Amino acid sequence: MRPRTRLSALLGLSALLLAGCGIRPTEVPTEFGAAPTRVGCALANTSRAQEPRTGGQFAVQIYLVCTSQLVTVDRTVTLKRGQSSERAVVAQQLLAQLARRPSSDERQAGFSTDVGTRLKVSGPAAGDPSDALRLSTPPDDLSPYALAQIVCTFANSKMTTEDGDHVVLGGPADDPLRDYECTDAVKARPGTIPAPARTVG
Repeated sequence: MRPRTRLSALLGLSALLLAGCGIRPTEVPTEFGAAPTRVGCALANTSRAQEPRTGGQFAVQIYLVCTSQLVTVDRTVTLKRGQSSERAVVAQQLLAQLARRPSSDERQAGFSTDVGTRLKVSGPAAGDPSDALRLSTPPDDLSPYALAQIVCTFANSKMTTEDGDHVVLGGPADDPLRDYECTDAVKARPGTIPAPARTVG
């Protein structure tokens, strides 16, 4: 068999094999390139937020959920002069930021929130410790992610807690108060590791 005839026979056999496998032969080379990548849990131009000190707009940090973890995101809140020392007012602003739908850049980076828009926070009820904060829903009724976001966001702010990494939370006035701790384990696995808590009072 001549070389050219042998080559033609081989090409014909290859085409039949490809057709039998359901693969359509093509003479056009294809280039798929590298698999698409996704940069998760990282936002451009982020910096350590500063606690509010005077009236106006202030940078704060909140914890959002990303790849089943808690990750800090910088946000801006507005406080009137003197409100930075009012724990409940600052907590309300932080909670509003937690409940706000993440921006398009945040969503693209993989961030989400489990905190609902109907949830409210207020200061201590009669007989509560001065550093207590009360939610409109008992903490036990919140999802593990939502509670972890709230605990770690409040505990991270010097304006809402007197003890770093801890925050005293309760539900409506008849709900018991607990001292919650935001630990590294909670930040890493908020869906499965609850924030350590002890009953207050």
